[in-house]
Amino acid sequence: IALLPAGAVVVNAARGALIDDAALVAALGTGHIAAAGLDVYAQEPVVDPGYRARENVVLLPHLGSATADTRIAMGHCVLDGIDAVLAGRADAGVHSAKDLPTTVPSGMILATVQPRADVRDALVTRTGLGISQLPEGAVIGTSSLRRQTQLAHLRPDLRFVPIRGNVDTRLRKLAEGGADATILAMAGLHRLGLVARSHAVALDPVTESVPAPAQGAVALDCRIDDRRTRHLLAAINHPPTARAISIERLILADLEGGCSLPLGCLVQRAADGRWRAHIRLGDLHAPLRTCELLGDPTTFVAAARRFFSGPPSVKSSSAK
Repeated sequence: IALLPAGAVVVNAARGALIDDAALVAALGTGHIAAAGLDVYAQEPVVDPGYRARENVVLLPHLGSATADTRIAMGHCVLDGIDAVLAGRADAGVHSAKDLPTTVPSGMILATVQPRADVRDALVTRTGLGISQLPEGAVIGTSSLRRQTQLAHLRPDLRFVPIRGNVDTRLRKLAEGGADATILAMAGLHRLGLVARSHAVALDPVTESVPAPAQGAVALDCRIDDRRTRHLLAAINHPPTARAISIERLILADLEGGCSLPLGCLVQRAADGRWRAHIRLGDLHAPLRTCELLGDPTTFVAAARRFFSGPPSVKSSSAK
């Protein structure tokens, strides 16, 4: 299928979501957008020969076998990418789904979701230690309240310091002794080929660190009135992943949370066909509140709302 026409513009605002992710290349790289080998990933503009910046968008005019007028634009951040699509400077945006706002901006639609990658968080140390092997009082570099509250539940002795930047920046800060460990998404490490080099140890997504809503998924959005692009992108949608992250995002929105809410939420379909949700809400000054749901996924949003609006004595247990 010729998925996108020559001259199409794709904005990538995904942190660690490489356009040369295997599934995305297979879909977008068919003739018209040959993105294989593109190793640009995150919030920073790329400074390299052949790249040029314009209005916070980095344009890559010639990639592989792409036609001369094919352009792929890399957004400086998610909002820049969304703005570029809405303004007509781009036809579609590529995002780490967990970074998207819970409410899709007016005029936009999430047109496709790629098969989900590894959903787990990873503990990254200089020597490959697990969570139980960290020394007493170890310093963890993370700015995520979700990760802080869950790790503090496992190891109350741990201390936390903020750490920001893309994956390479965080690994460099760790190597320089800025912390004893940091927490990164396994999906990003896999896409960047850094799992071995980072000495990453995956954390259990249910018992140790429930991931952020939509973690591990790459989503593409476009203008709601752009029927052609919507049709083309629909051809590469992965319905099971799309349904799972849609429910996770709805739960986050219903709890009136955004990226800063310390909420872990993982919706999965088991081998027996049943859907299961693991939801954990953190608080630095109170016990974790964990909810487990099993059954009809259309009931999960309302069930989570009832559970987390209950008294604290109930919230600390599991609900099925």
